[in-house]
Amino acid sequence: MTSTLATRGRYIPWLFVAGFALVVAVNATMIWFAVGSFSGLYAAKPRDRGLHYNRIVDEQRSRDALGWRIDAVWRPESARLEIAVVDASGGPLGGARVTAELVRPVEKRPPLGVTLAATDVGRFAGIVDLPARGNWDLDVVVERDGHRFAQTRRMFLK
Repeated sequence: MTSTLATRGRYIPWLFVAGFALVVAVNATMIWFAVGSFSGLYAAKPRDRGLHYNRIVDEQRSRDALGWRIDAVWRPESARLEIAVVDASGGPLGGARVTAELVRPVEKRPPLGVTLAATDVGRFAGIVDLPARGNWDLDVVVERDGHRFAQTRRMFLK
């Protein structure tokens, strides 16, 4: 009777081994996808950016001293991106040149350029054909009178 139970239960340790092998295989697959899909680096040359960190901080301080502000609105029904640029007093920033790009933060996809046209003083708009909905980083650069103001804003576009 004990030999019958012993032969019947011989597969139980192998079930544990198979269960652990399945867990290891699933974890290895998830790690492979995670490492292959996003490097975790935001800048193309992070070491160079780190070496020139003080210069970057000075540029950000001079940018903040301008007091310019960017307001962006996404209109999903018309696929229209509207950007308003105001100065430190809250008035529209006239004579500015504005460029914008949309970047997917978790995909290795080239930035999506946005062609902006002036609709009013300090107001710009452009039509965007989004390849996918979700989180996008809007990189806006405003230039006027030799000053350059850059800002990145995370937006959920649908």
